Amino acid sequence: MTTSISGVQVYYYSVCKRKLWLFSKGITFENEHDRVLEGKVLHERSYPYLERKEQLIDNTFKIDAVEGEYVREVKISSKMANADRMQVLYYLDQLRQRGVNKKGLISYTKERKTEEIELTPVEERKLKESLQKILDLLDQPIPPPFKRLPYCNQCAYHSFCYAREETEE
Repeated sequence: MTTSISGVQVYYYSVCKRKLWLFSKGITFENEHDRVLEGKVLHERSYPYLERKEQLIDNTFKIDAVEGEYVREVKISSKMANADRMQVLYYLDQLRQRGVNKKGLISYTKERKTEEIELTPVEERKLKESLQKILDLLDQPIPPPFKRLPYCNQCAYHSFCYAREETEE
């Protein structure tokens, strides 16, 4: 499946459907948010020994680092482990479509742990389903209703979502 979906969109789909829709429509607040800036600094300082950091593939998606048979994604913590995993699976799938077979690593720097990811047939099926759901969501004329989630307070979209919105509990 070749789409114009980005790794960030796959990540946001697993985190918050509303955030995904807003981001995809050009409504972004990331550049002003402390947590995002912390992540950018983390990327610059993490794994200084890696030669191939921030690899842009076919002007389509950007991988944090490539190390031999692995694609590495660097994250602050594992609080969004499912979203992290889906993002890496997306990168592995995109690479496989281009004839490059890799495994994935997610490095959680604050926790000093690394998780290995492989694109199995089961994971590939789940990813394809998610990609179709993302496309369906992005076709909607209005964003999904606001849904209060445990991590809303740390989100760059917090103020936007909490401004005069009714909640879907």
